[in-house]
Amino acid sequence: MRRLRRTEALRDLVRETELSPAHLVQPLFVVAGEGVREPISSMPGVERFSISELVGEAGEIAAAGIRAVLLFGIPADKDEQGSGAYDAEGVVQMATRALKEAHPDLTVITDVCLCEYTSHGHCGFIRDGEVDNDITVELLAKTAISQADAGADVVAPSDMMDGRVGAIRHQLDEEGHSGVPIIAYSAKYASAFYGPFRDAAESTPEFGDRRGYQMNPANAEEAVREAKLDLEEGADMLMVKPATPYLDVVRRVKEATEAPLAAFHVSGEYSMLKAAGANGWIDERAAVVETLTGIRRAGADVVITYYAKEAAEWLR
Repeated sequence: MRRLRRTEALRDLVRETELSPAHLVQPLFVVAGEGVREPISSMPGVERFSISELVGEAGEIAAAGIRAVLLFGIPADKDEQGSGAYDAEGVVQMATRALKEAHPDLTVITDVCLCEYTSHGHCGFIRDGEVDNDITVELLAKTAISQADAGADVVAPSDMMDGRVGAIRHQLDEEGHSGVPIIAYSAKYASAFYGPFRDAAESTPEFGDRRGYQMNPANAEEAVREAKLDLEEGADMLMVKPATPYLDVVRRVKEATEAPLAAFHVSGEYSMLKAAGANGWIDERAAVVETLTGIRRAGADVVITYYAKEAAEWLR
């Protein structure tokens, strides 16, 4: 076996898994205001951008070879209904229009959820102390339509409400957006690795937690059932989130569905690598490339990671 490992050229000849900038998606946080670049303390190297700054950052991302970004919005004001999510002049909608005008070849994926926009931090409409699934689905479909109207290339519902993919697909088709694909967060686990994101998006729930609608980390077969349901409802791509603690789920979903699959290398996964690298405990660059390659090897066609821009430079 060692003969084909002897030189770099030989190793490349028999390489089984490819990792390139084309496989990566860069998440971005957009906020209201002008000239804003706010560092996120729990995610070193990641910032919140106002729209003008976001356009400039997107140009650098595209120049690095990244072809897609995923937008998360933080509105100036939040309310119980999360109305900023489906406002035609909402921060994500305005950012989408600006990005498509400045960088028409960049694929803009928009997060479809209410948690960044609700005053209580949950992913949907609250009734009697719980998230009301059906009302929330209506608001999510409304959000997806407003984002598609603004020019979003892809919508990505991350809320984990039952039936939301079918409702969004129906509304997109009815409203003249039949060509807009859906990336469904099919297996989104109730994970401890989301903490830095909640700092960035100011979306920590005011009460309770999200275990009533996100998945139990102990379950894998359930992820396959979720994925199959989303495909039946019209999803074009599936997602597993987080990535590295759930590589077995990535493999199971890929083998069970054979559908295009994304894995989200989430904020906590990013921040752990950043902290270990900053302390000299690991070779950050080598560890990141190894991690992202492992996610691809497990079966992910697409890796969404806060390291996308940085990793793209390392992969050149």
